[in-house]
Amino acid sequence: MTLGVAPRRGGSLASTAAFCEGRIDPDSVYALLCRERSALFPDEMSADLFAVTGRRSVPPAIVAVVMVLQRLEGCSDREAADGFAFDARWKYAAGGLDFDYPGFVHTVLVGMPARLARSAEPDRIFEATLQAARAAGLVGRRRVLDPTPLYDAVATMDTVTLVRSAIRGVLKAAGGELAGRLRGVLARDDDYAAAGKPACDYDHATAREELVSALAGDARALLAALEERELEPVLARAAELQAAVTGQDLEQDSAGVFKIARRVAPDRVISTVDADARHGHKTSARGFDGYKGHIAADPDSEIITATQATAGNSGDAEVAESLLADLLPGGQDGTAGGSGQAVPPAAGGAQAAVYGDAAYGSGELLEQLDGAGIYNGTKC
Repeated sequence: MTLGVAPRRGGSLASTAAFCEGRIDPDSVYALLCRERSALFPDEMSADLFAVTGRRSVPPAIVAVVMVLQRLEGCSDREAADGFAFDARWKYAAGGLDFDYPGFVHTVLVGMPARLARSAEPDRIFEATLQAARAAGLVGRRRVLDPTPLYDAVATMDTVTLVRSAIRGVLKAAGGELAGRLRGVLARDDDYAAAGKPACDYDHATAREELVSALAGDARALLAALEERELEPVLARAAELQAAVTGQDLEQDSAGVFKIARRVAPDRVISTVDADARHGHKTSARGFDGYKGHIAADPDSEIITATQATAGNSGDAEVAESLLADLLPGGQDGTAGGSGQAVPPAAGGAQAAVYGDAAYGSGELLEQLDGAGIYNGTKC
């Protein structure tokens, strides 16, 4: 798919520009996006996402505007596509387009984020918007840090399902002739073709133990067969996952029989479908499976200045420094960036400040804040 180029403003009576100007507040987000679309989201900004030849894409500048409005108005992909097709304000925001400018199918709003996520600069739309907010003086020198659970859509797997699924993953990644040779080292009467738990009388303790031990034997045999080989990246990751799920949940007794360990590994993999997801805790009594989302926001304008996603079991302090990169000396903000000096007070003498849960306030971060003259408002 090649890069689609956004049309320039036409100015005829058929355009939404002639209709909306005078009817829409010039300070509204629609008017702002109309004026600044080309500066915020120029076509060349997305050139690396598309091929040299192929079918023309929906212009990425238009898609970027729709994505911004979609987030602001809380729309689904279908609702956002309909908003652009039938709401004059959306076409006006996208550059004063004609009323009859064609819409697009909602899957475009799936494809474009996917292209962005795979690119070298996945946050480019967020960064362009944030840069514009800074240039307009909307981002001050105070930050609030806050985490939230991001619930994973995959089901948490028990030990038997984890180990068997990991074996299936290795065989699938090996493929072809190598997969055939690997199947030759497996002892269980299982082709590992179908997903799910293997058949077993799970109410019978001996049957459960025999199944676990047999699965562990197959897993170890696979890893041994691959040990001396130079593996392709996909197969190497599958083998690493196999080793992780086998080692975290199983232990060998004095007789050499593998059993489910009566412990919980500190960094336990909970699913082979999403191997980065983890058990997390919002409170000591309330858990979740998935990830943590972290944001830093300006409390006055409510503009988000940084985001980070981590595994559900990660500590908040691990990301605090990156969330505050634009405040700390050597960060990304032009005021302090790379100077190595303390962050100067904001206009009017207001001191830079950071607020958040105590979990963000590691000793190292507190020292950095003190050294930079930034008020520490994290809870104690």
